[in-house]
Amino acid sequence: MHPSAADTDRHVLHSAAQWLSAGSPVWLATVVATYGSSPRPVGSLLAWSADFGMAGSLSGGCVEEDLIARLRAGQVDGSQPRLMLFGDNAAEQARYRLPCGGHLQILLQRLGKADLAGIQQMLTWLSSRAPFVREVSLHASEQRLSLLQQDGSQYDCQLNDEYFIQPFQPAYQLLIIGAGEVARHLAALAQPAGFAVTICDHREEFLQGFDAPGAELRCAMPDSLISQHFADSHSAIVALAHDPRLDDMAMLDAFDTQAFYIGAMGSLATSAKRRERLAGLGVSAAQLQRLHAPIGLNIGSKTPYEIALSILAHLLAERPQRG
Repeated sequence: MHPSAADTDRHVLHSAAQWLSAGSPVWLATVVATYGSSPRPVGSLLAWSADFGMAGSLSGGCVEEDLIARLRAGQVDGSQPRLMLFGDNAAEQARYRLPCGGHLQILLQRLGKADLAGIQQMLTWLSSRAPFVREVSLHASEQRLSLLQQDGSQYDCQLNDEYFIQPFQPAYQLLIIGAGEVARHLAALAQPAGFAVTICDHREEFLQGFDAPGAELRCAMPDSLISQHFADSHSAIVALAHDPRLDDMAMLDAFDTQAFYIGAMGSLATSAKRRERLAGLGVSAAQLQRLHAPIGLNIGSKTPYEIALSILAHLLAERPQRG
């Protein structure tokens, strides 16, 4: 399964916490600015310990190689955070294999045992899907952490003369209601696009032998799953069961969430009848505006794979953009 940005952040921070707990100092590097084309976006993390190695990445490998060589040689003063620029000229761009004239700037911090509590707090918030922001002073070994409102999608990374400010958002996740061929293809397509996928179906016979590598399978009704685990703004909920009782129930619960995408499979006629049923159950016109039905982009899809592809394309078009 392809890791999401949040999964990668968790891996880097978990590694850093383990190494700090073992008594090994850790260098934490963060991409704070990019110019032109760059292999990794702003906010990308890398942790390195002389005793345990590297976690995460900043580029295709050459920047990391050069940085670690400097750290091993003791060429970097870790008394306070340091900004470093890679690819500032044509020779460096060729050396670091940065594409199309691109270069990147990183913020490098030396972490010690005193920083462990902050790293552990970040890991706790990532695990609980709580959006938060990290502010790193550029002139002192000082870092502040604070929670954001539930929807922090509007926040971008910022670099000024005093601080680097980095928001952390929950991992994107996708709940698929109904185990079928479209669900199987969608699960396979969505994971490389950065979604953690759960497939929910209360019919045991539909889940028996169902093959969806990397996806979590849940034999359950969707209501409790939606309210407890798929209610935030980095969640998508799609109903593919072709059972109005199951799909409509899922939609009723989905409208009470901040999910960025709510969709249900069906033809134009089926979708019109669904809207009529939901309106009769008290769903408002404003809530119905959130429903994508027919689901997906109109690409003339016919086969299960094509339908799944159209759904993924629409999910990506609607997904909040990270800073």
